[in-house]
Amino acid sequence: MWGQLDWQEYVQVLDSVVAESLQAAKVSQPPVDPCRIARALGLRVVWDGGLAERGRYVRLRQQGGHHPVPTMILQRHPRAERCYWAAAHELGEHLVYQVAEQLGLRVEEDWGVWRERMANHLAARILLPTAWFSQDGQRLDWDLRALKQRYSTASHEAIARRMLEMEEPVIISIFDHGQLRWRRANRPGRVPPLSQVESLCWQTAHQENQDHQEFSEHLRIRAWAVHEPGWRREILRTERW
Repeated sequence: MWGQLDWQEYVQVLDSVVAESLQAAKVSQPPVDPCRIARALGLRVVWDGGLAERGRYVRLRQQGGHHPVPTMILQRHPRAERCYWAAAHELGEHLVYQVAEQLGLRVEEDWGVWRERMANHLAARILLPTAWFSQDGQRLDWDLRALKQRYSTASHEAIARRMLEMEEPVIISIFDHGQLRWRRANRPGRVPPLSQVESLCWQTAHQENQDHQEFSEHLRIRAWAVHEPGWRREILRTERW
């Protein structure tokens, strides 16, 4: 499926479907609560502390009803961000059908295998709508702390990953417990290995437990120390300056 899609058209459809959903729920600014959107679109939201996975999208037939009701079943979790992401993903599962229809994918077997990926793409846009996020990112100089304060229902990692879908050329690196776990760029070609100045910036944030910034050869590197009890994470943004 992905090889046959025009990526720009796909992204435009995703953004359009999410924008329509926000409008239907009368959500005009962040932070975004996916459950509010779901209820506005006629979905039931059910919380189940015994659910094995974080969330599930089903169609349940109510007693005496003639038509199944789309339902999001969500696991209760002490970390609110995980609940919001699970809700956004299950709402994405519901909106996948609209995306597929607008893209001309006739039957589910044409796109069903990619449904999970499409739901993830929608979830990111639900919590961090493209038009808002792009404007706020530029206005706030892509400061992860400031963006997190404005988009409080999204995790630091979700916000950092979403930066890769904006126009500005960047590299995002994520470190957990002193190890590079994830590194991606939003330009074609091989992602360069971690440079000496990037490593220095990251190590300073890691060791000093505070955000840090370095400049080198027209590059600006920022490291945010997202530390909490039992977990040490640093997120690096490398950009041209």
